[in-house]
Amino acid sequence: AIGPVITTTFVLFVFSYVAGNSKLSHYLFLPYVPGVGELAIVCAGVMGASLAFLWFNAYPADVFMGDVGSQSLGALLGTIAVMIKQEFVLAIAGGIFVVETLSVIIQRAYFKYTKKKFGQGKRIFKMAPLHHHFEKLGWEEPKITVRFWIISIILALLALSMLKIR
Repeated sequence: AIGPVITTTFVLFVFSYVAGNSKLSHYLFLPYVPGVGELAIVCAGVMGASLAFLWFNAYPADVFMGDVGSQSLGALLGTIAVMIKQEFVLAIAGGIFVVETLSVIIQRAYFKYTKKKFGQGKRIFKMAPLHHHFEKLGWEEPKITVRFWIISIILALLALSMLKIR
């Protein structure tokens, strides 16, 4: 999760800086929100802490982030996106998180539906969330991680391109 957190936080860093600057926000047709430029400092801190976590916890991982870390980072990203009025940008930049969540929702809904209709639940994925499905297909953990990072970088670039495509 830490790679996509870094790329998503970078996108929010740029958008929060722009939203807090009246001239840039006017030029790029973003809503100006007084004071939210300070969130760029928070984003920089999160990126720095995330890079430090990654530096000392690269593969093979010694300590896993867990729910406390991942959910608090997700809440922080969501809060920043709401404050700078860029929720849609967060959905794009954090697309990995959206797809992972949707894979769980789809798996559970399909299982419950087939259990009710046929008496036995069926699965779409071998295991949810999606990264576990790829593990069950025989992919190595570093391969899944790097590919998710690559997709996250592409989504971050797509989100950043929305600065002027308005």
